[in-house]
Amino acid sequence: MKFDDDIHNYYERLVSDRIEELELEKQYSQEFLSDLCCLVLNQLPPRYIRHEVDMAFFLPPSKRLDMEMQVHKAITEALEFLKGRKRPDGD
Repeated sequence: MKFDDDIHNYYERLVSDRIEELELEKQYSQEFLSDLCCLVLNQLPPRYIRHEVDMAFFLPPSKRLDMEMQVHKAITEALEFLKGRKRPDGD
C-alpha cells in the first residue's frame, strides 16, 4: 500500500510555524534546524491528517492551544539540548 502524499503529521506544521515565529532560521544552520525538528517531533504525539482544514474544523480551540504549548515546550527543551552539545561546525 502506498500512502497518499497528502498525509502528514499536523505537528510538523505547528513546529514549522513556531520556528518561523522565533526566527530561528536567522540564528542556526539548516542542519541544526533539521536536528531540532527531529528532536521536537519525537517528543510529540503524532497527529496525522490529510487536509489542514480538517483540523481547523474539528479541533476545539482549547486543544489547539494545548498542542501549541506542547510545541513551545518541546522546542525549548530541544534547543537547550542542542546548544549544550559541542559541534565541530560551530552550531
